[in-house]
Amino acid sequence: MTTTLVLHRGSLRANPYGRWLEGHDSKIVLLGSAEQLALHGEELPTEAPYLHAEALPDYDHGPHVADRAAELIREFGVTDIIATQEFDIERAALLRERFDLRGQRPDSAVVYRDKWEMKRAAVAAGIPVAAHALLREADDLTRFVAGHGLPVVAKPRRGALSVGVAILRTERELAGWIAAAQLTDDRGEPGWLVEAYVDGAMCHVDGTVLDGEIATLWPSQYTYALADFRDRKGRVDIALDTADPLARRLSEFGERVLAAFGGPEHFAFHIEVFVTPDGELLLCEAASRAGGAGVRDVQRALFGFDPMEYPVRRQLGLAVEREPRRDPSCIAGQLLFTKRPGVLRALPDPAQMPPGVVKYQTFAQVGERVEDASHSGDFLAAFIVTGTDRDDCEARIREVERWFTAGLAIG
Repeated sequence: MTTTLVLHRGSLRANPYGRWLEGHDSKIVLLGSAEQLALHGEELPTEAPYLHAEALPDYDHGPHVADRAAELIREFGVTDIIATQEFDIERAALLRERFDLRGQRPDSAVVYRDKWEMKRAAVAAGIPVAAHALLREADDLTRFVAGHGLPVVAKPRRGALSVGVAILRTERELAGWIAAAQLTDDRGEPGWLVEAYVDGAMCHVDGTVLDGEIATLWPSQYTYALADFRDRKGRVDIALDTADPLARRLSEFGERVLAAFGGPEHFAFHIEVFVTPDGELLLCEAASRAGGAGVRDVQRALFGFDPMEYPVRRQLGLAVEREPRRDPSCIAGQLLFTKRPGVLRALPDPAQMPPGVVKYQTFAQVGERVEDASHSGDFLAAFIVTGTDRDDCEARIREVERWFTAGLAIG
């Protein structure tokens, strides 16, 4: 019997590791986030195949999490580490290297996690990126603005979920950000980057690498700004049509990024790409994990499997059912509503839901007091919608948006 340590930040209900590991002679040791369990209203699992499960506070950034993980590795004779969430990627890689376990190691984990190293790797490979600089002191930001003008984007070097990302459009906003910023991170290193603001569309390329080869890869396009997560409109994100020339260009761009950044034999990826008004492609960010929000569900609709599950199974040597790499047979997209403050008084009747919805989730109950969104993944409701092509999918999404907005009462 082997023992697998699972590091996990989010909902366990959405990530049923026990089912994912069916067919593997392994017990699971789980180390999770106390805050996330409370947020999702979930309890630690106690039944087989879980051998041990515990949750820690300050999971995202606390150094005690890696220390406790190391203790569990020794105590239970852990033979594999599974990590599928952004905050766990580098942490797990360092532990694998320390204990000589298979899976992603720090050399590629850092490139996908540390935005400064990411930009350096992209530039070295000839992959276009926006002008950027590491902020070691406040003068670095003022010098950057002097050379590139406003607006600029300040972002945490190892951030996630758009937390802390700031678009600085005026001298007043610039001065306010400088006055409030703590430029060093908890490692004592420069913790922030500044980038030139890119005017254009934001697309993303998602998929999986299995057995060292790209198994799935397809681009989608956001119709909203990720950093503006407190807007009140529906946030729409739809896969591109197979006949769209931009889809082919983005696919090739994603392949270049994967070739330059590398990675383990089995992993999901999420690559964000700016498309400028003149058609230039610029890398925004890349991650060696599945996309957040409903990206996993869109990928499941496009290709028939969960992009988080299959890399986990293959890492442990388990079989998966998949076809040779192909284009999607339908088009899918997501409609997201982030939380807004107030008492949730009413939701629309699901029996009246328009056609095309393959998944609908709400994240608050009628009568509950809701706080404002704290990050880009803090949702009130989420929909996955399919269509025959992008136009059909978007028309269905807009119909769902009207239905949901008309039936929503909060305030």
